[in-house]
Amino acid sequence: MAYSVKYVRGHMEVYGEDGSFLFSADSDREIRETLEELYD
Repeated sequence: MAYSVKYVRGHMEVYGEDGSFLFSADSDREIRETLEELYD
């Protein structure tokens, strides 16, 4: 799964490879855990 991360006002926003918003997170760890839940 390809994704990109943008840092916005103290949190991170995660976008899919097509540019659609997926979710926001407070840490890299939260991003990894959420991606595992969604795509594992």
